[in-house]
Amino acid sequence: MPEINDSNRDLFSGYSREQKERLYQAAAELFSENKRALFDRLVLNRTRHICVVLEDIFQSHNASAVLRSCDCFGVQDIHVVEERNHYAPNSDVSMGSDKWVDYYKHPDILQTYDELRARGYRIVATLPHENDTLITQLDITQPTALVFGTELTGLTPEAIAHADGYVKVPMYGFTESFNISVCAALSLFCLTEKMRSDPAIDWQLDADEQITLKLYWAMQVIRDGRHVMDHLRQTLLGS
Repeated sequence: MPEINDSNRDLFSGYSREQKERLYQAAAELFSENKRALFDRLVLNRTRHICVVLEDIFQSHNASAVLRSCDCFGVQDIHVVEERNHYAPNSDVSMGSDKWVDYYKHPDILQTYDELRARGYRIVATLPHENDTLITQLDITQPTALVFGTELTGLTPEAIAHADGYVKVPMYGFTESFNISVCAALSLFCLTEKMRSDPAIDWQLDADEQITLKLYWAMQVIRDGRHVMDHLRQTLLGS
């Protein structure tokens, strides 16, 4: 969905789950039954147990490709750090995935780390160093934020020094690193499969998160969705 910022971060805060259900049922009358069924199916595979951090990605098509991979693997949250490079989704690459995932912009990497740790995440930097943990062996029992660096120079010293752990994708050729979007896709495939196969990991969104997410998705498929949702809130909930 569009960037999550102060203007849309808390649209549905303060409402009970039952109120959100009422609001969604009214909104769902405005789009197709097939789309409603798709939302019901896909929301069950969404997760915030794993999230992605992109530090100063230089080429927008690479960051947009990562958003697309996150959507494909059900990873809901992407955090974009813009200390030097500005990010705007490239629709030719993202293929509309920015409508379905949440992406947040941050001014610097340390503030991003602080926010994620406050939410219970372990910060894991992706590096090609020989002694780092292999992606296949990474412990993801705790919510995990994977951090990827810019194309030319990789992660900044600050991003590396303040991470909680380090991980690498194995390589057996002459090239020293994968393209950032390829590295992210490989990492997410490996970790989301591992996550879903472990019954001890409570990776799915809870019921309140699911209905909230479906409300945001509904706004993406309804014409002038934000205005319509505001009208429904006034009509049904009086606020």
